[in-house]
Order: sequence, then C-alpha cells, then structure tokens
Amino acid sequence: MPDPLADVIALLQPRAVFSKTISGAGSWAVRYSAFGEPSFCTMLTGRCVLAVEGEKPIALEAGDFVLMPATPGFTLSGGEPVEPVPVDARQAAVAPRGELRHGRRGGTPDARMLGGYFRFESPDAGLLVSLLPALVHLRGIERLSTLVQLVGEETAGNRAGRELVLARLVEILLIEALRSTGSEAPPGLLRGLADARVAAALRLMHRDPSRSWTVEELAGKAALSRSAFFDRFSRAVGMPPMEYLLAWRMALAKDLLRRDVALADVAERVGYGSASTFSTAFSRHVGRPPGRYAREAGLE
Repeated sequence: MPDPLADVIALLQPRAVFSKTISGAGSWAVRYSAFGEPSFCTMLTGRCVLAVEGEKPIALEAGDFVLMPATPGFTLSGGEPVEPVPVDARQAAVAPRGELRHGRRGGTPDARMLGGYFRFESPDAGLLVSLLPALVHLRGIERLSTLVQLVGEETAGNRAGRELVLARLVEILLIEALRSTGSEAPPGLLRGLADARVAAALRLMHRDPSRSWTVEELAGKAALSRSAFFDRFSRAVGMPPMEYLLAWRMALAKDLLRRDVALADVAERVGYGSASTFSTAFSRHVGRPPGRYAREAGLE
C-alpha cells in the first residue's frame, strides 16, 4: 500500500545539521529571525512561551514537542513581559557546541529544551513543504522526545556512520510528528490523509502516477459523486485533485531528472505519452525545459 506521507518526506531528503540544548533562567526573552529551514525541539524541563509569527502563543512544558517545517521568525520567553533580545537563527545554528543559555547565566535554569535545525536537500522543497502544517505542537508523545534525544546524542558524537544515522533519525522524527497531527492539521496532505475518502484517492495517485486519472474515476474509487469528491478533496488538501496530481508528477519528474534518468523514461513514469508532451508540460510548470533543469541540477 503506497504511503503518500512517506513519499513526500523521502523526496524532501531531510538531513540533520545542528542540534543543541537551549535553556533560560530568570526574566528572559529572545527573538529569533526567520530561518526558512525546518526546526524542532522537545522541552526537557520547566516551561516557556513560544510565539511564532502568524500563530497564537503556545505555553510549552516538559514533554512537549514542536516542529516547524519552514521556520519563520519566533520569540521564546520565560513568560514575563520582557523586551526580547534579537538572535540571528543562522548564526546560532553554527555556534560552538554546548548549552545555549538565555537570561541569567548562573544557577539552575527555569527551562531546558533540546532543539535542532536541519535542511531539506530537495530543490522542490517549497512545494512539498506547502503540503505540511506550518507549526506542529504535540504533548505527551514519549517517542518524539526519545527521537530528539537520540538526534542530540548522535550530533554530539563523532562515530562512524553519523550522517547516515542522523538522516534516518530525522526522517523518522518527521513521520512520527506529522502522522500524530492528523485531522487537526490545516488543509494539506495530513488533513487529506485523515479523511478516509480523500486518502483513498491520494494513495491511488501515489501508487500509479503514470495512469491517466480523471476526477470521475478518482471520485468513484472514493465512493463519492464527482462534485462531492472535488469539493471534499479541495477543502482537505488545499488544492483540486488534478492540480495535486500535476504537482506530484512534477516533483517526481524533478527527482528522476536529477538522477539522470532518460527523458523518455521520465515522461512515461509520470504519465505522459511522449517526451515532447512531457517537455511542454514541464516547461510550463517549472519555467525551464527538462534538459536544462537536469543540467543545472547536476551543477549544484
């Protein structure tokens, strides 16, 4: 059975690049600049307040987990009204190892968390990330805390296979966090997968992207009328069925082109009858022909 969530995460190619313990004590507040890359954290002890741009402030406590697939600007604080100290997220990401302390320097911290940033290596990350919620906040899921601690331990060490282990841990962390969100997610892939009728259509598109699917056929597989299926899919996923199918085909095509698969084979595998028809569609969608895309991708 195809798994659209796993498919999307595999194409995103997450790679871990940074992880460290962050703590705060006394009256403190810091304002992190927008990072643009995915980030996560788990609260180890105490509590603090997270205020993310465009979202309601969240009171974090021990055991909470937060994931932001495209980290915007945010503020962390001890909860008291304090003018936040600006922090450059990219500079913090490359800071020397060791605990990052905010507020009072000495003594026991009031809050400690293990946080990390990573990157999506896929050049198509913008499209794929748009299918995911902007902010995931989960409470009391021990598996997530364990995974984050494993990421921290692996980051701090220098054992053989470190990068491969980190990549696999981050993939598992993403899947575990996202599948725990389900129907509470905003429109996107997770909301679609939480709806059994919509999920049936999504799995079919992922299982056989080369097939000439129609809205009528997918509606029949979902046991809905054409209009009911179209509306339900569009509300859940945030885009109409054929628009999603085109976006998924093009994401697959980009991945195949980067791996130097022949143009005719790429066309066939994503549902086009000829290389010329595929080239026209790809150029219209991506803004450059597939041959040029493949050459430029090879230079990155």
